[in-house]
Amino acid sequence: MKKIFLVLSLMLLLSCNKNKDISENNLSSAINTNETTSEIKPRNEIKEINYSNYYKEAKQYCQKNNLNQDQFFLIDLGVHSGLKRFFVYDFKNDKISKSYMVSHGCGDNKWGSTSTKNNASISNELDSHCSSIGKFVVLDRGVSQWGIKVNYILQGKDNTNSNARNRAIVLHSWEAISSNETYPEGTPEGWGCPAVSNESMTEIDALLKQNKKVLMWIIKSS
Repeated sequence: MKKIFLVLSLMLLLSCNKNKDISENNLSSAINTNETTSEIKPRNEIKEINYSNYYKEAKQYCQKNNLNQDQFFLIDLGVHSGLKRFFVYDFKNDKISKSYMVSHGCGDNKWGSTSTKNNASISNELDSHCSSIGKFVVLDRGVSQWGIKVNYILQGKDNTNSNARNRAIVLHSWEAISSNETYPEGTPEGWGCPAVSNESMTEIDALLKQNKKVLMWIIKSS
């Protein structure tokens, strides 16, 4: 009888310890999950940004500098790179006609990584591998080694992007870029060129063939 009692006591002790381990593991899992998901906002909770002041200034800039007055490009590197942040704005109809995914520069991080998906590195320095902000004019169509083999030269018009030509910063496509949003994942980062998907570049190329001297304004909203 004493032997049976000892066996039952031992079984009870083991069961309690097992339940304790399971409970602790579940708690640890819940904590880790909360830590991860708390950093990621659901897509429908991401704040919409009002770009109306940029549209107004862009229109005035294009009129003053004799640039294309049908549309312009606005790229906001303040937006998470897994979201569409390349906008084609239609001046005549006063609305965004298209939006695309676009990459930014990797900076000191590994080429092709998504390390700065939440905070793009900005620089105008040679060999910085960063994106530059400011107003650019989209110029000549050229041949690219990337994507659909088409690129467009970008002429920086501000102190913040004056080295664009020397840095070989161009608009081109890249197979690594998705046409669809990848949030909360980021978009692969290159060496500072605004790169879009092949599908997107096909549409943009068709637009630029018909429209010359288009303004591209790259910003980083807060």
